[in-house]
Amino acid sequence: MAETRAGQDGEPDRRRERRAVSMRGYLVRAGGITHDIELTDLNYGGCGITTQIELECGEAVKVSVLGRGSIDAEVRWYKDGKAGILFEPVTEETRQKIERKAARVAVPGDITLRAVGRSSYRVRVLDLSTDGCKVELVERPSVGDRMLVKFDGIEVLDADVAWVEGYAAGLKFANKIHPAVLDLLLKRLGAE
Repeated sequence: MAETRAGQDGEPDRRRERRAVSMRGYLVRAGGITHDIELTDLNYGGCGITTQIELECGEAVKVSVLGRGSIDAEVRWYKDGKAGILFEPVTEETRQKIERKAARVAVPGDITLRAVGRSSYRVRVLDLSTDGCKVELVERPSVGDRMLVKFDGIEVLDADVAWVEGYAAGLKFANKIHPAVLDLLLKRLGAE
């Protein structure tokens, strides 16, 4: 079968870098019909899958992975048992402005993040303070979820999800980072 791809209008392909995965899941089509799939790559905007069913470009589906929830999505392309899936944008909730207790510093770098009872993964940390940090999401947590944060070179920190907005979240550390440790982390992460 020929490949179908939405929006082939001469625009350059702007797919974001995806992380290779091997996760078993389900695809739910219109009418609640469920099919086995395997996720082969993933980023916060979509995923690649293998499937034994033929899919239609533009088809609305729901992707579900055991223990990780489900998300509304759209089939972007399909060819020979493989498909590209685009996750539906998450509706932005207006969050209440929180008075910052400590100044945040923008940082480039990655940390290891893990929800309690789940596998860990690397994410980009966007800013950091003694009280918490802002991270880019791979999996969308809920406000109040407990997360385990691991910066290279220091012990694991417990944190609670303070807010979630789009594909970013604010994490509040259970115990503040000492200012001297924060300075060390900022240097390791390359903050200016």
